[in-house]
Amino acid sequence: MLGIHWVHAQYPTVRETITNLPNFDDLFIHFGYFVGINSYDFKFSYEKDYYRKNYQDIEVLSKNGFNVGLLADMRINKYINLRIEPGLYYTKRDLMYPPNSRFNNDSDRLREVKSTYIHLPLMVKFSTERINNFRPFILTGISTDFNLSSNHKNTDDNFSNVFRTSPKNMNYEIGLGFDFYLFYFKFSPSIRGIFSMQNELVPDNPNSYGASPWTSPISKMVSRGFALNLTFE
Repeated sequence: MLGIHWVHAQYPTVRETITNLPNFDDLFIHFGYFVGINSYDFKFSYEKDYYRKNYQDIEVLSKNGFNVGLLADMRINKYINLRIEPGLYYTKRDLMYPPNSRFNNDSDRLREVKSTYIHLPLMVKFSTERINNFRPFILTGISTDFNLSSNHKNTDDNFSNVFRTSPKNMNYEIGLGFDFYLFYFKFSPSIRGIFSMQNELVPDNPNSYGASPWTSPISKMVSRGFALNLTFE
């Protein structure tokens, strides 16, 4: 009897890991939703004449925004899924211009750019082998943005403190994340970069004041951002 108790003390019972949602990844199509935060800035290219006179960049002060949306996921094979993630992305950026004789005060140097994007990405998800209730993945794809706050049809411009941007934009995206298989649903945090492929600047109107100190120095303006999404499937 002593020998039996000694054996049990040396070799305790091994508990098996419970596999949650074992057949979830076999679904051909499934749906979900996401919430998250984002932060965007602008990348500028400048006119040569401007840079010969002024080597100071326009400073972009990024503000945190939020994301919310839905997703539809289609299984291609064991490791590849195709998904669409229509959502609403709200973000805000402040542009601080370097000192210029055309600016009468500091308020002229500051321009606020608010963006409300209808964000429509088509993504390919590449997953690794599932490890118990955990599975890493990467994402890549393209997206279209429709900016509801672009002001592109507004007849006012920066001379009236209205900064205008293009109403539609194309992006490429890349990101990574992790699937956690819980008892009732799959929880997937992910982070991704969003990079615009089009010039988003709408130039100011020509008028008697001469070239605009806000848009004339800029030859190209494109968005760059990242988004942290918490997905529930």
